[in-house]
Amino acid sequence: MQMLEGHVVLVTGGGSGLGLGVARHCLSEGAELAILEYDPTKGLALKEEFGDRVLVCQGDVRSVEDLQACRAAIIDRFGRLTALIGAQGIFDGMVPLTETPVDRIDALFDEVFSINVKGYILTARVFADLLREERGAIVLTCSTAAYAADGGGLFYTASKGAVRSLTNQLGFELAPHIRVNAVAPSGIANSQLRGPAALGMENSKQSDIPKETFSEGFQATALMGLPTPEEYGPLYAYLASRHNAIMTGQTVLADQGVLNRAVISAAGTGGIPASH
Repeated sequence: MQMLEGHVVLVTGGGSGLGLGVARHCLSEGAELAILEYDPTKGLALKEEFGDRVLVCQGDVRSVEDLQACRAAIIDRFGRLTALIGAQGIFDGMVPLTETPVDRIDALFDEVFSINVKGYILTARVFADLLREERGAIVLTCSTAAYAADGGGLFYTASKGAVRSLTNQLGFELAPHIRVNAVAPSGIANSQLRGPAALGMENSKQSDIPKETFSEGFQATALMGLPTPEEYGPLYAYLASRHNAIMTGQTVLADQGVLNRAVISAAGTGGIPASH
């Protein structure tokens, strides 16, 4: 039996990067699938790839109207919803606070938090009744940046810390009818997270970093290789599925061992000689 057979799954931010990889995996596991994507160009690409197998909705997770339109389309097509996977996100360019223009902070904060945090809150609110009827699941996307510094800039890191706390609280509030968990990825090959428009970085993506440079930097602290978006899929699928009957309010670290080591060897010091 496939992991998501009999499940109807919505992936928000499923048009590229992590979200697309997770969506592809959910489909391969037997899910009936809907994708909410903000970028119309990515939406067209989704329709070309999946055809009629997937319901593609164009909309913004920051818009209640768009979310309600997506909800109506899901009801019309499937009549129900079993799992919501939140995969949308925006990066902050890793600009240090002291180098961030003071007059841009309000706009930067609002942009990052509205997508990375408020989008999850609104989506959970709009779809909670459908998920409750199915005794379903919500799976959000956190980050190792919520656990340690230097996984992003201040605004991205703070937003992912908020997602971690949001997962705790939603798990509490929606129990026992809806399971709420999150995945905290570390590096992702070909990440499509874009930069903030508030800093004029809306046309830049994490994947613009040369692959060799990004991979070498990641390997300096990771214990395993740089995963593809699709390789995160099984973890999301399990948490979204009814096979998960024991976990809620938890954030699962999926960090390739990044947080499982100190930095002595990574710094090239060779360690401390044994005493005699």
